[in-house]
Amino acid sequence: MNHKKPIIIEHLAYISVKHHVYLSELYRALVSARKSGKSTCETLTIKYRGIKNDQAIFLITKGSVVIAQFRVAEEFLLRKNISFESWLDTNKIRRQINKQNLRLDSTLIQNLRYGMKKVNLTAEVLETEKPQLIHTQYGNNVMLTNVWIGDETGKAKLCLWGEQATCPVVGDIVQIKHASVRTFKEEKLLSLGKFGSLSILRALIVDNGKVTA
Repeated sequence: MNHKKPIIIEHLAYISVKHHVYLSELYRALVSARKSGKSTCETLTIKYRGIKNDQAIFLITKGSVVIAQFRVAEEFLLRKNISFESWLDTNKIRRQINKQNLRLDSTLIQNLRYGMKKVNLTAEVLETEKPQLIHTQYGNNVMLTNVWIGDETGKAKLCLWGEQATCPVVGDIVQIKHASVRTFKEEKLLSLGKFGSLSILRALIVDNGKVTA
């Protein structure tokens, strides 16, 4: 039974990337379907079809299209403190992520998924946290500011380092290019890294107590 776990893990990771759903949410949908018989995860429907040889059988559909049917060991559905990012860190999944990124010109926050690179988007600055001085693994100190940005589909946290840390303010409309997506405690994190950039398309201006954009 153990030798099938890596296959199931990779299979679920592939489905999550291809159909733009969080891997953690897909896993929870399986657990929910096992209890109630049926659940949903974004546009996917998960149905529990029964059990055989201590393995639960699931059917995943999208509308009228069958996406997959597979078996999962019962004990697999009881796991806690799962590192979902490690599930996505395989050559097959990276190839699928890169394949989808090639078609990426601009994206919405609701479509951000772990592992995406060269992400371009436009959003409004919703909140800025107090800058923190971080001692890095390289032995130097760098200022970090976490900024919440949002569009009509949701919000995400943007990590700004160094000179970029004090750049945007609440109300600014910013354009982000070539960012990468990470997750921490299932929270979307956008990182500019070495090749990403941030520019302000429209700045919030305060003039004599009046706010204009």
